[in-house]
Amino acid sequence: MEHRYLGRSGLKVPVLSFGAGTFGGTGPLFGAWGNTGVAEARRLVDICIEAGVTLFDTADVYSHGASEEVLGAALKGRRGQVLISTKTGLPMGDGPNEAGTSRHRLIRAVEDALRRLGTDHIDILQLHAFDAATPVEEVLSTLDALVRAGKVRSVGVSNFAGWQIMKALALADRHGWPRYVAHQVYYSLIGRDYEWDLMAIAADQGVGALVWSPLGWGRLTGRIRRGTPLPDRSRLHETASYGPPVDEEKLYRVVDALEVVALETGRSVPQVALNWLIQRPTVCSVIIGARDADQLRDNLGAVGWSLTAEQIAGLDAASETAVPYPHFPYHRQEGFARLNPPMVG
Repeated sequence: MEHRYLGRSGLKVPVLSFGAGTFGGTGPLFGAWGNTGVAEARRLVDICIEAGVTLFDTADVYSHGASEEVLGAALKGRRGQVLISTKTGLPMGDGPNEAGTSRHRLIRAVEDALRRLGTDHIDILQLHAFDAATPVEEVLSTLDALVRAGKVRSVGVSNFAGWQIMKALALADRHGWPRYVAHQVYYSLIGRDYEWDLMAIAADQGVGALVWSPLGWGRLTGRIRRGTPLPDRSRLHETASYGPPVDEEKLYRVVDALEVVALETGRSVPQVALNWLIQRPTVCSVIIGARDADQLRDNLGAVGWSLTAEQIAGLDAASETAVPYPHFPYHRQEGFARLNPPMVG
């Protein structure tokens, strides 16, 4: 398993990590993802560790803490072999202080996560959403205190806009507070918005991408094809409205291109889609999930080989979308393009 530095930090993470959103799944969203209990979770963790996948990602909001509890139980006795990433900031209740990233909420959220996970520290703590009501100085100074106390090792964010990241990094540098070294982002062959601004910020500022939903919210599994009904087992029946939107024609165009490469390489469609992501700039780790061991083992087959330049170009072309302003002049006009060549094709 290849390891990469997490952004501009000294922490190395595997290029594939495991997302525990299916652990203890309840409710309309997480229940549809899966409902993995402790025994099956231990089995999946065993497979991951054996393959070199030693970073496990969860969040307090996943099934109201049940994911953290199941993950903690599954990792019992082998904490020293793994890295744990969790997120906080989304609502955990209806109370006035049960959402956001205020000092009150962050300290309580970390204590609760440590208890549920059965550990004394979180390796990577990420803010699950930007809290516009709490001053950034309050957020960063609290994270600094948590790091100094040894309860958190590295900090990052998830689903932030570019200006929100840059404002926080500027204040962190000014006051000597911990910098965000990770940004958990949506990025896939059918969702390439990350490339326009966030990727450039990541490269310039040393913020590594941890990619969530790399198979486009379950659409790039190889089971969804042009002219066929949605498979009965697909979670999209229940969860499509929760995830990123996608144009159907673009989806089928990308799936067609993936099938061509899958035949050329002898790999599965998900393996090709994941391998494409692993080779993108600023990507440190791609978070895979699985309902069962077979699905996990197939996803693990995305490493140990590489797509050719021609195959990457074909997938790039199939997944290309209109470039938004202010970026389109830099793609269409020679003078602009010479000043700022694109990071990716």
